[in-house]
Amino acid sequence: MATRGKNKANIEAVGGKKLTPATQMMGHGYDPFLSEGALKPPIFLTSTFAFESAAAGKRFFEHITGKRQGPADGLVYSRFNGPNQEIVEDRLALWDGADDALVFSSGMSAIATLMLALVGQNDVIVHSGPLYAATETLIARILSRFGVGFVDFPAGATREQIDDVLARAQALADEKGGKVALVYLESPANPTNALVDVEAVRGARDAAFVGDHKPAIAIDNTFLGPLWQQPLKQGAELVVYSLTKYAGGHSDLVAGGVAGDQRLIDIIRPMRNTIGTICDPNTAWMLLRSLETLELRMSRAGENALKVCTFLRDHPKVEGLGYLGFIADPRQQDIFNRHCSGAGSTFSLFIKGGEEESFRFLDALKIAKLAVSLGGTETLASHPAAMTHLSVPDERKKALGITDNLVRISIGIEDADDLIADFAQALDAV
Repeated sequence: MATRGKNKANIEAVGGKKLTPATQMMGHGYDPFLSEGALKPPIFLTSTFAFESAAAGKRFFEHITGKRQGPADGLVYSRFNGPNQEIVEDRLALWDGADDALVFSSGMSAIATLMLALVGQNDVIVHSGPLYAATETLIARILSRFGVGFVDFPAGATREQIDDVLARAQALADEKGGKVALVYLESPANPTNALVDVEAVRGARDAAFVGDHKPAIAIDNTFLGPLWQQPLKQGAELVVYSLTKYAGGHSDLVAGGVAGDQRLIDIIRPMRNTIGTICDPNTAWMLLRSLETLELRMSRAGENALKVCTFLRDHPKVEGLGYLGFIADPRQQDIFNRHCSGAGSTFSLFIKGGEEESFRFLDALKIAKLAVSLGGTETLASHPAAMTHLSVPDERKKALGITDNLVRISIGIEDADDLIADFAQALDAV
């Protein structure tokens, strides 16, 4: 957030101890005495901002239009920036140790703006699979209309497989007359929880591309971030969030975020300014509220998920679990050990049977809500093959392991024993 007036410096250390993001969420980027002493930031419901002088207005617009590098050093117009949005961006960047961050009107508007900013006509995107269904649709059905191609690889791919995919992507780019513009990852993948080896992707990218042009590495970090995974440390350059999920955490807002290297944020920001995908001030204010309790909520949900999955693992009507706390594959366990600090609270439950048995389970739930989304205070359950991933072609769903007996569960902060009782009685109905 740009410094204006007599804004007090942020307190980032006390007595030589660097403060954690959880502590800094309570005040970072905000000085109460610039807002009449209000302990919490007011909601700045204004469409435009007054300039101190004509020269200041010109200087601000030089930043907005890209004639000067970096963000505007003042408030201009609410399509570009605002106090609530800038405070959220400051705090979001702290969690991942990012240079800067941007907030958007939804997770998909964040993803779309990122791709529009970084990818040009006839370029090629390399991506892991599966991705969130709307992201796959954006790449395969919408960007393809403008000549953008793509090459994908399974989430658990090895370094050698990633090397091969990048070579195929470069060959496709040469054929189309474009470039390999972006490596886009999602880890854990939605809804299978398959992990991507970000370190291997970074190594392969750096080996395959030399000189000035290296495709940016972006990763959707919604399932584990920012508490249990910080992919910038493993070599990603941008992290993408549906802030609707854990960051918002109360199922009462829709927003998205991108955090990462300043060079890339400075490319994405003008695109956001142009197409107007910034989130509104009220949503930004609600995110400020939510970020204060992010660590508490995610920790409680993670503890609950471990207890629930311990119960589900040996249940006679459960075929398997896609839970990161009980990984069976050595390759996936290795990635988890290097990349993750917790197993999260969203997982795949495989019911013995198919769609009919899964639907009976879902319809019998009493505490858990039958709804899409995840990361809220309440437990949610859904059927990806018939809901969020219905638009994915059947053959691709089969290849990605999105089966008719897969139920996606997002554990909330209720009492764990109550949740176990609910799952037990719902499984009895199968």
